[in-house]
Amino acid sequence: MSRIVSFRRMEDGTREDYLLLGERLLESLRKLDHSLYGYPVTRLQHSLQTATRAAREGADEEMVVAALLHDVGDELAPYNHSEMAAAILRPYVRPEVAWIVEHHGLFQNYYYVHHLGGDRYARDRLRAHPWYEACVHFCAAWDQCSFDPDYPHERLEYFEPLVRRIFARAPHDPRYQTPAG
Repeated sequence: MSRIVSFRRMEDGTREDYLLLGERLLESLRKLDHSLYGYPVTRLQHSLQTATRAAREGADEEMVVAALLHDVGDELAPYNHSEMAAAILRPYVRPEVAWIVEHHGLFQNYYYVHHLGGDRYARDRLRAHPWYEACVHFCAAWDQCSFDPDYPHERLEYFEPLVRRIFARAPHDPRYQTPAG
């Protein structure tokens, strides 16, 4: 697959041209292999650990890809990276997955924000939401524990086919949208 689109006007684009979104996301992940200052792992290693934990637990492909991409916006938008990652995923995954990614930052606060004077229980305002427990699990079992330099995680190449499959879908397919109302 070409790394440069074939068109000069979007109306002339091909399916292959528009499949480059998955490739751009993978490239964005590769660039994270040098960052996460002060942590024992890079952002890429954290993402790979999170996705590996999800996959090993038997999560479906959408959730594994979400675990891989959940922090993709952290360098550009550290205070609302969850919303940024969810916006990237939302057209391609079911609403539950997008909701979990969108709210994981708030739920992750439980583990550290009290050390900085914040309210670790702020997530509890969403306790009645049907996906609350799934987001608690995402953070507890996969995200917050994925800063371990000794954890044997899968390489990015392992996840590439999943990313390509998810982002090869028609965006905004009604199966992946929140019902109106």
